[in-house]
Amino acid sequence: MERKRSSRHRQRYRKRKTTCDKIKDFIREFIAFMFSNVGIIGLVVGYTICGAFMFQAIEGTEASDDREEAIKDIHSARSKTRDRLWEITQKFNVLEEEAWREQAASEVLKFQMEVIDAINKGYDGVDDVKDLSETSQWSFSGAFLYSLTVITTIGYGNVAPKTEWGKVATIFYAIIGMPLFLLYLSNIGDILAKSFKWSYAKCCLCRGCGGNRDSRSVSPENSVAVQVPEIIDETDEQYEESHIESTLGDSVKDDTITVPVTLCLAIMVGYVCGGAILFSKWEDWDFLDGSYFCFISLSTIGFGDIVPGDQIYASKGLDMSFIFCSMYLMLGMAIIAMCFNLMQEEVIHKFRSCVKAVKNCCSCSGARDDDVDTAPIE
Repeated sequence: MERKRSSRHRQRYRKRKTTCDKIKDFIREFIAFMFSNVGIIGLVVGYTICGAFMFQAIEGTEASDDREEAIKDIHSARSKTRDRLWEITQKFNVLEEEAWREQAASEVLKFQMEVIDAINKGYDGVDDVKDLSETSQWSFSGAFLYSLTVITTIGYGNVAPKTEWGKVATIFYAIIGMPLFLLYLSNIGDILAKSFKWSYAKCCLCRGCGGNRDSRSVSPENSVAVQVPEIIDETDEQYEESHIESTLGDSVKDDTITVPVTLCLAIMVGYVCGGAILFSKWEDWDFLDGSYFCFISLSTIGFGDIVPGDQIYASKGLDMSFIFCSMYLMLGMAIIAMCFNLMQEEVIHKFRSCVKAVKNCCSCSGARDDDVDTAPIE
């Protein structure tokens, strides 16, 4: 009767929920889903897409205006320098070579300073104003990759905001995006680590090699409680238990599966080499440059001396190189986090094993000393 009353009470309470309570419950469930393992991926991708549209809107128009003005300044400075060099050549004769060199070097130095000022305004070597729309660094692909490099702390440096609003937006965008991406690495790295350990235990661990697979079926409370069919008699059962105990050893009490460090290093090296091969085809790099770029990117060093620039930043829409580069970085950093997690567990396991071995040696040596002291003297 009491259970029926409680169930009726719950049903009445559910019916009494107002619209505000329903909205609160929906928001609570939505936030819980967004910060789950599946939702965090969509949250990072959506946050990066929003950042791409934001930076494209802020930097796109003003950057193109600055680049157009910089191109005009370069054209004017180039014409003036050419005219000044011709005047200097006509002024000095052949016998005054040192004076001509001094005046010409001064004019060339002025032109170099004007080129540097134009580069700071956004000049990138394009001399035709009509080609600005085709080579804009703030296309959607370029802005998306910029947003991704901001929250991943790679920061190549080849693309940077020039406007004041763009710089302020980058600061606040990174403040929110960096913890979000760290949460993504933590969650996805942990999932990949558990999945890889399960696959490693199923595929690479057999019944007699190391005992890590068999030790999972044994609970810590029942150290060596092994299920044996009833057909086997008591003697065979004891023999079976002693055989398994001698085979498993101390690993029966260990409740973790550890992956070798060499296998984790092989995964990272293979991922870097695979990316180097693909990037060498996309960007016309050699294998060394591709490997260097992949390592610098996945380690978040991001020097910026080698970047996937031409095809990604010059594209007006979505292209395969842009999609591949973004997926490679997001998946690769999660795999690196997984490998570091697995290597950390392996190192901790080895350290504990060494400490346990040292304790066993010390206890054995102490027992031997006690036996020697208590032995009768003839």
